[in-house]
Amino acid sequence: MPGRKHDVNNHTYIIFYKPYGVLSQFTDSAGRKTLSDFGPFPKDVYPVGRLDADSEGLLLLTDDTNAKHHLLEPGFDHTRTYLVQVERIPTREQLAKLESGVVIEGKKTKVATVVKLEQEPQLPPREVPIRFRKNVATSWLEITLTEGRNRQVRKMTAAVGHPTLRLFRVAQEGLTLAGLQPGKHRRLTKTEASLLLDSLGSSPHS
Repeated sequence: MPGRKHDVNNHTYIIFYKPYGVLSQFTDSAGRKTLSDFGPFPKDVYPVGRLDADSEGLLLLTDDTNAKHHLLEPGFDHTRTYLVQVERIPTREQLAKLESGVVIEGKKTKVATVVKLEQEPQLPPREVPIRFRKNVATSWLEITLTEGRNRQVRKMTAAVGHPTLRLFRVAQEGLTLAGLQPGKHRRLTKTEASLLLDSLGSSPHS
């Protein structure tokens, strides 16, 4: 796609490992933890979308407004994968419903990939522990979406009767947190940035 090389050479792309309780922004009038507590970050980079304060994991930041548009505009599908701890054990029917789409706020979610994990994933302990309900089992799911509606994963699991307890984004359009610790960040290499831009395509999906 024309201009891609120019974009890679003239823009900054950063992966940040967002810890629990941190806002996906640089300032907060209430004094809560923000990205500014984990910098310094280059000038003019901003988060692509957001992870809520109670969610953890991969957050992409860039000063490339075109890439940000492609990653946020609903018409451009791109993947993001989450590890999700939920209350109780979903049935096959409930997992199938999550995959085929559930209605949240009057609109059905797009087809997703949902896998029930047999073992708990190896994640660092959360600063604020999960509040478990006595005698209520929990389970872990791996959910891959191609859209990013507000608090979508939490609303999806709640819609099938399994509230989310912990939410962790492990990947976004081929990018992962490999080699990063909570609160740390790194710039994408030119190769990684080129692959990211190439994956976004030039036309929105119908």
